[in-house]
Amino acid sequence: MRRISRYLPLLFVLPCCVPLASAQSAFDLNFGVGAIHDSASSTQLDQNANTCPNAAEALPCESTASLSGVMLGFGGDLMLKKKLGIGAEVAFQPAKETYLNLNPSAAAQGLTGESIQSRMTLYDFNGIYQPISTKKVDVKIQAGIGGANLKFYESASSSSALGSESQSQYLQSANHLNVHGGVGVDVFVTDHIFVRPEFNIHYVPNLTQFGSSAVITGMVWVGYSWGDR
Repeated sequence: MRRISRYLPLLFVLPCCVPLASAQSAFDLNFGVGAIHDSASSTQLDQNANTCPNAAEALPCESTASLSGVMLGFGGDLMLKKKLGIGAEVAFQPAKETYLNLNPSAAAQGLTGESIQSRMTLYDFNGIYQPISTKKVDVKIQAGIGGANLKFYESASSSSALGSESQSQYLQSANHLNVHGGVGVDVFVTDHIFVRPEFNIHYVPNLTQFGSSAVITGMVWVGYSWGDR
């Protein structure tokens, strides 16, 4: 919960504009569910998460996983004019995903981890261009910048006569620039409630943990709109 609250101030600025939206523009808040994807890195890692090959290292090498999994998001848009507006979005992986499987034989070498897990958070501030706006459908094109936070955890488990126990501890995190572009279509099911399928590309420089700096997300947002349309 602490991770989510860290980004909420990015969205709290927008509700302050609701009185303005009611008078001459449109304002919406939305919640989204979707998926994230990036290819796996071609670099293999050993059981100490060091780059392979390493002549001085006797541990086996493993391939890392691709970036994938479910994303949850929160966002808000303020259309200052019929076609132009601003917005902010936060999307994060609610569950940790396996990044690197550690060989079970590593326990004999004094290592406790069975896997390394990752979790991605993306946030961005956008300018919005709305080329099509009708009573039932709005098309929104977004572009902006923000940040990407990638966290890693070590996961371990043990068994005894008392049962099984699983543990996960934080290892490290990496922060990157996030250049965002996206397009979505608001389909209004009532005068104020809409569903928005949205496709996004996030350019994240120096994202060496995965195979590409281009992170793709697909989201379906459900929101409520105030003001004129």
